[in-house]
Amino acid sequence: MRNPPRPDRARLAAHIEEFARRIKLSGTTEERESFHYLEREMASYGYRTELLAHDAYISLPGRARIEVGGESLRCITHSMSLSTPAEGICAPLVYIGDGSAVSFASNSVSGKVVLVDGIADEQVTALAALHGAVGQIHISPNEHLYEMCVSPVWGNPSQITRPLLPSTVVCTIACDDGAALKARSLSDETLSVKLWAEVDTGWRKTPLLVAELPPANAEHTDHPFVLLSGHHDTWHYGVMDNGGANATMLEAARLLAERRDLWRRGLRLCFWSGHSHGRYSGSAWYADEHWDELNRRCAVHVNVDSTGGAGASVLANSAVIDELKTLAAEEIEAVSGQIHAGRRHQRVADQSFWGIGIPSMFGSISHHPPGGVKRPSAHGWWWHTPHDLIEHMDLDNLDRDTAIVLAVLSRLLIDPVLPLDYTAFTASMRSELSALVAGLDGRLDITGLLGRLDALEAAARTVNEMAKSAREGQWAEIDRALMRVSRALVPINYTSGNRFSHDSALPHPAWPSLSGLRALAELSEDAADTAFHVVSARQSRNLVTHSLGEAQAVLAALIERRER
Repeated sequence: MRNPPRPDRARLAAHIEEFARRIKLSGTTEERESFHYLEREMASYGYRTELLAHDAYISLPGRARIEVGGESLRCITHSMSLSTPAEGICAPLVYIGDGSAVSFASNSVSGKVVLVDGIADEQVTALAALHGAVGQIHISPNEHLYEMCVSPVWGNPSQITRPLLPSTVVCTIACDDGAALKARSLSDETLSVKLWAEVDTGWRKTPLLVAELPPANAEHTDHPFVLLSGHHDTWHYGVMDNGGANATMLEAARLLAERRDLWRRGLRLCFWSGHSHGRYSGSAWYADEHWDELNRRCAVHVNVDSTGGAGASVLANSAVIDELKTLAAEEIEAVSGQIHAGRRHQRVADQSFWGIGIPSMFGSISHHPPGGVKRPSAHGWWWHTPHDLIEHMDLDNLDRDTAIVLAVLSRLLIDPVLPLDYTAFTASMRSELSALVAGLDGRLDITGLLGRLDALEAAARTVNEMAKSAREGQWAEIDRALMRVSRALVPINYTSGNRFSHDSALPHPAWPSLSGLRALAELSEDAADTAFHVVSARQSRNLVTHSLGEAQAVLAALIERRER
C-alpha cells in the first residue's frame, strides 16, 4: 500500500466532537464512558477489543491558594504535589531563578518555599526535595497556568522508588503575579508566603483499551505486530491533547483494516490512562505486565500525541529513533513536502518500551513555529490548560497529521522487510563516541568496543542489501533477526541498561548507557578521583561492547545462513 487512502475528514470531525464532550481525569467515571466510545468504534472496524482495569497510582490536583501579606494570588497546584494540612503551610520565600542544580546550590532553601521561573516539572521538584525545601511556586511564562505532573518516578512507584516521590507543595502562578512576587522577594529577605493545596493521590483502578487485528493470512497467533498507542486521559477537556491523537488512531485503524489482506504484521492499539495524572502509569504497567509477549512479538512502537492543533505547521522536529529516521523522513515528505530533520526522543510520551528493546517513533508530530505568545512547549499556548477546546483544532492539520501516521503504519505493516536501518544506529553511536575518545585516551581502552561497532556496521550494511533482494520466503527470517537486534541495541541507546525496570522520569542524557564513559572523558587529567571514575567507565564499556556483540552475532548468523 504505497499509496495509502486519505483520512475521512467527516469521521475525524465527529471523533473530535465526541472527545470534546468530557473531562477525562484518570480513573473517573467520565473517562471510562469515553473509553467505551473507543471500544465501540474499534470493534466496529473488526478489531478484537479488551477493556482492562489495573491498579495505578494516580494524583488529581484540586483547589490551591497562595497568600502573601494578606493578598491572594491566582494559582493551581499539581499532580503528585503534597497536600497541605487544612491550615496550610507558612515559610520564608526565596527566589532561585531557573531552578537549576547550580541555582539550588547557590541558595539556602532548607525549610523555605522556592520561587522558580518556568512551569512546574519533575527536575525542579527532585532538586527541591534534595535541598530540603518545603514548597515551590513556579512562574508561568505567560498568563496561563499549565497543569503538570511533577513526579520524577516513571509509572507506578514501587517500594524502591516510592521515596523519590515529591515531598514539597507545588503551585504555579501567572507571569505578572510572578514578576511582582519576585521583586518583593528580592527586596525583602524576610518575606514569607502561605500555601494551601488539595491533591487526591493514591491507588485506583484505571482503564486501558487494547484492540488487535492480525494479518488476514496469519498462520499462527505468535505473529509480530506493530504497536500504535496514545493516552486518552486529559487535562480539562483536552481536545487537542489528546483528542486529536485519539481521532488519528481511530481513523488510521479503520482505513488500515480495510486493506488487511496486504498486511505482513498485525496491528495492536493501546489507549492509555494515567499519562497525565500518573506519570505514564498505564503504558509502564502494560510494559511490565506483558513484558514477555512484547519482547517476542512487538516490532515497532508508534506513539501519537496532540495531532491537529491550530497553527501547528512544523513537521520537521518529531522524535524518531535512529533506525526509523529514514522511514519518518520519507513519509513526512511524501505527505507534506517538508523535510524531516528529526530529533532524539526525550524522556516523555509514554515511551515505556525502550527497556524491552522496541524501536519507537513520534509522540507529537506537528509543532508551532517560534514566535508569538511565549509558550512552555512546542504546542499551542492552550496546551495543558482549560482552553484546550475544539476551537483550537484545525481539521486540515488533523487530516495531514493522520495521513502521516497512516503512511508510516502502512509501511510498517506491509513492507516485505521491516524498515529498520541499523547503519543509522552505528553512525549515531560513532558520533557520540568520537566526542569521548580524546578524554579517555590513556585512561581506558575502548578499542574492543570500537571494533564491535565496526563489525556491527558492516553486518548491518550487508543485511540492508540482502533485504532489498530477498525473496518472500526469506522476509520473515530477516524480520526476526532485526527484532532480536533491536532488543540488544535500543536499551543502550535510550536507557541505563536494565531491560526489566524503568529509568526515572528525569531528563536523560543522550546514550545514557555511555554515562560512565562520558563522566571519565569529561574529568580533568589530574583529578584525584580518576580511579573511581574508571570503575564506572569500565562497566559502561562492558555493557555497550556486549550489547553490540550480541546484535552483530545475530546479523552474522543471518548472513551465514543466506550465503549457504
